[in-house]
Amino acid sequence: MMPGGMDPKKMQALMRQMGIKSEDIDAQVVTIVTDSTTIIIEKPQVVQITMQGQKSFQISGEVRVESKNIDRTADDIKLIIEQTGVSEEEAKAALEKSNGDIAQAIVSLSEGK
Repeated sequence: MMPGGMDPKKMQALMRQMGIKSEDIDAQVVTIVTDSTTIIIEKPQVVQITMQGQKSFQISGEVRVESKNIDRTADDIKLIIEQTGVSEEEAKAALEKSNGDIAQAIVSLSEGK
């Protein structure tokens, strides 16, 4: 455990000795996209930490989470139809069954032939 009163300059020197480099990143917004949500961090404070060649990021700020709409675009359905030759209804059903994974929908429809 580090003493609570450690000087920031001493902390930076210690980190350098350990091969750890930190750098502030001037970011406007940070977006993280998952399968079901989009996490948006506004007014972020981002620090990039490099240790043994690996980079990691520490992010803090105003967090907002948006759920993704499961509606499929016409382009996704068109692609599935082009690749498999199925009807629009079959393409939509396969896309829903695969939770929006276009590749899985195409594979499942192709295996059924």
